[in-house]
Amino acid sequence: MDRATLALAQDLPHGIPRTYAAIAELTNSAQGRQYLTPEEEKALVNFLLLMSHLGQPVRIKFIPVLAFSIARQQSTPNTRNKPPGKNWARAFEKRHPELRARTARPIDWKRHSNNIHDKIT
Repeated sequence: MDRATLALAQDLPHGIPRTYAAIAELTNSAQGRQYLTPEEEKALVNFLLLMSHLGQPVRIKFIPVLAFSIARQQSTPNTRNKPPGKNWARAFEKRHPELRARTARPIDWKRHSNNIHDKIT
């Protein structure tokens, strides 16, 4: 049997609800199924926070591309990694509350004539 089947078959301690999330947390069976290892996720979070602090926030659509490049580096030449699923980025954001999604304000079009024109000419 695989790890997930064994985790579902074992008895739970008293007071723990019999849900998939509780069983996965208790047996750590979900960690083996994660797309990135916890260390790789931590490195990705640090990179995203660094980019945000430098004034270049990363779009949520770009995060799976970064994760895929990390996963390709850890793979052996004989195995092919698939890109993360379509909901992986939102789940990643929920797992790491220090990452906050924000909407960017559009740039004011009046700024050109006030600030840039004199510097160019």
